[in-house]
Amino acid sequence: MLDKLERLPADIILGLAAACRADPNPAKVDLSVGIYMDEQGLCPVFESVRRAQQALVGEEVTKAYMAPAGDEAFNLGMQRLVLGEGSPALLDARVGSIQTPGGCGALRIGAEIIRAAAPDARVWVSDPTWPNHFPLLSSVGLSFKTYRYYDPASHDVDFDAMVADLKGATAGDVVLLHGCCHNPCGADLALQQWAVIADMAERQGFTPFIDFAYQGLGDGLDRDAAGMRLMVARLPEVIIAASCSKNMGLYRERVGIVLFVCRDETNAQALVSQGLVAGRRIYSMPPAHGALLAGRILSNPALEASWRDELAAMCQRINGLRSGLRQRLEQESGRDFGFIEREKGMFSFLGLSVEQAQRLRREYSIYMLDSSRINVAGVNDHNLDYLATSVAAVL
Repeated sequence: MLDKLERLPADIILGLAAACRADPNPAKVDLSVGIYMDEQGLCPVFESVRRAQQALVGEEVTKAYMAPAGDEAFNLGMQRLVLGEGSPALLDARVGSIQTPGGCGALRIGAEIIRAAAPDARVWVSDPTWPNHFPLLSSVGLSFKTYRYYDPASHDVDFDAMVADLKGATAGDVVLLHGCCHNPCGADLALQQWAVIADMAERQGFTPFIDFAYQGLGDGLDRDAAGMRLMVARLPEVIIAASCSKNMGLYRERVGIVLFVCRDETNAQALVSQGLVAGRRIYSMPPAHGALLAGRILSNPALEASWRDELAAMCQRINGLRSGLRQRLEQESGRDFGFIEREKGMFSFLGLSVEQAQRLRREYSIYMLDSSRINVAGVNDHNLDYLATSVAAVL
C-alpha cells in the first residue's frame, strides 16, 4: 500500500532556507523564512521568557494534561491583550477562547467551526495572502474566493478593488483579514478602511475571520489591534486566530489561541464547546510549556512590563531596518524604495521580477521568494551593504 505514494516537493519557503544553509558562500543572506532574527542572525529568547521559564521549571510538579481549553492565565491574558482591557465584548462576556497548537491550530479550529455552522460557506482570501491559509482552511472542505488587495505598482493596498470584490460576499460567507503586518506584502489597512469593511459586514452579513499573528510588530500592541477592535465593537460575531510565535519569540513552542466573539455569552460558550470537540478530534490535548510561559508573563505585572519593553525594542529595530534598507537601496539603485519604510511588520515585496530574484540566489547567494518577498528581519548591519549592492546589480 505505502509504496504507491510518491515523494512530494518540499515547502517552497522551507526549501529555500535549507538551500541557504547548504550554500558555502560566507556572504549568503537568508531573507526567506518569516522568523525574527537579531544582529547576529539568531532568533533570540526574550529575557522575560527566560525568567518565566526558570520559574516554571523550578515550580512545576506535574506533566499531566492541561484542561482541554488550555491554561486559564494564558486564555484570560490573551483575551485582554488582543481585545483590550476595557473591551465591551469582554465586559459583556460574549467572548470564548481555546488555546491551540500555534496560530495554525487556531486557524484550523476556526475553520472547523465555520464548517460546522455553514458547510457551504465561501472564505474570501486576500490576493496575495500567506500560502498556508489555503491548506489549513481547505482541509475541512471550505471553498475559496479571492479579493484583490495589493497593488504592485503603488506598493500599497488597492482598497477600491478590495471593496469592489467584497461586494460579492454575502451572509454565510467569511472574509479572512490580516489583523496587521500583512504577510506577505506588509501593506496594512488604515483605520478608516477597517471601518468601511465593518460597514460592509454589517450591511451584507458576512463574518470576519482575522489572522492576528503579528501584534506589536507594526505600530505597537494597541495600534496594531485598533482595526480589529473596531470590528469587534461593532459586529455581532468575529473569529480571531492569534499567536505568540512572533511577539514572544515562542516559535517552536506552538502557542496560539482562537477567540470567538459572539452575540452573547450563551453563543460564545456553545462555540467553545464545538471548538473543544474539534480539538479533541485533531490533536486531542493542547501543548503546555509555551502557553504556561505566556500565561505567566501576561499575569505577572513585572514580567509583562519587561516583555512589553522588549517587544517595543524589537518593533523599533524592524522599523529602523526598513528605513536603513530603503536608504541603501535608493543610494545604490537610484530608484524609489520609499514603500519599504511605509509598510509594517517583517515582510515586503521588493518589486523584482522572478528572474531577478533567481539571479540573486544564483549569483549572490541572497535567498528570497521568486515573488521578491523578503523577511526584513533577516537584514542586519553585517549584510545590508552587500544586499543593497546586489539588488542594484540585478536591477
